[in-house]
Amino acid sequence: MKGTENIMTQRKFTFFHRLLHWIMVIVMPVLFITGFLRMYWMNKNNMIAKIESKTALLSKEQMSDIAKSIRAPMWQWHELFAHVMIFAFLARIAYMLIKGIRFPNPFKSVQPLKERLQGFTYVYFYSFVFVSAITGVCIEKGFFPLWKHTIESVHKWGIYWFPIFILLHLAGILIAEHSNKKGISSKMIGGD
Repeated sequence: MKGTENIMTQRKFTFFHRLLHWIMVIVMPVLFITGFLRMYWMNKNNMIAKIESKTALLSKEQMSDIAKSIRAPMWQWHELFAHVMIFAFLARIAYMLIKGIRFPNPFKSVQPLKERLQGFTYVYFYSFVFVSAITGVCIEKGFFPLWKHTIESVHKWGIYWFPIFILLHLAGILIAEHSNKKGISSKMIGGD
């Protein structure tokens, strides 16, 4: 039985593994918040309407320029943190491949439910980050101009993917802490 124990249970969280994890922990909320603000509270049309309600002296084009200039620093942060996220994501994939780290296969029917859920959370996370990164790069570089609207729409789904991932991740931590993986949180913070 000991030889068939799940690799995730035996895994040590090295400094590099934890560093990549915590970089992503910091970067993901910044990406979420800046994206959320751009889509909702600081939406260009909302800002133009607010500027228009305060003055009638400016043209629509001038108001649009003002709105863009107000949002520009926030968007620069979004792009900067997106580059950090892509680097950390690629480094994590490379690290996992080099170290041979595997997560439970969620498609294996003999896998216990808890392990399958853990595997699905990993698949969800990596898929979510991959799609967000690819669509973000396409938007930034202007790739596939004929599909621009579709690519932007898919990228904006991150507003919904991120909170779902956070809830799944926190639920997984709670389940792990109340099972045979007790102490996994402190290992991810302070190491083994």
